Amino acid sequence: MNLTVYLAGQIHDNWRSEVKEKAKNLPLHFVGPMENHDRSDNIGEEILGEQPNSIFKDDAASKINNLRTQVLMEKSDVVIALFGDKYKQWNSAADAASAVALNKPLIVVRPKELHHPLKELSEKAQVTVENIDQAIQALSYIFEE
Repeated sequence: MNLTVYLAGQIHDNWRSEVKEKAKNLPLHFVGPMENHDRSDNIGEEILGEQPNSIFKDDAASKINNLRTQVLMEKSDVVIALFGDKYKQWNSAADAASAVALNKPLIVVRPKELHHPLKELSEKAQVTVENIDQAIQALSYIFEE
């Protein structure tokens, strides 16, 4: 059995590479948002043409990025949403809420310091952990006989 895992959240560091490396011995396929930040920001104009200002540019990119997210998340078996303390976590929150709405099993990764602001979301997730290693252990447990 192979599982597809959607890695939700910010694209500003290499946390997805860390997950993939630590899970390399598990039968998992990973998908997620466009990790090339410039491509993500510019995709609207690349497809729809130059926009009149930055607000329209952001809106055009958001529509196409949301299409990608919806398609890939709907095809996923599990969603991991990472919440850290370095970057704003709006994308993580939006993706985690989408996973809940789609009835996708959700693993929330968040440091202990974010327990209170994420308590309602954690109650909707199947599992809440404090780090990537714990998330991988939870996925690994699925494959034990």
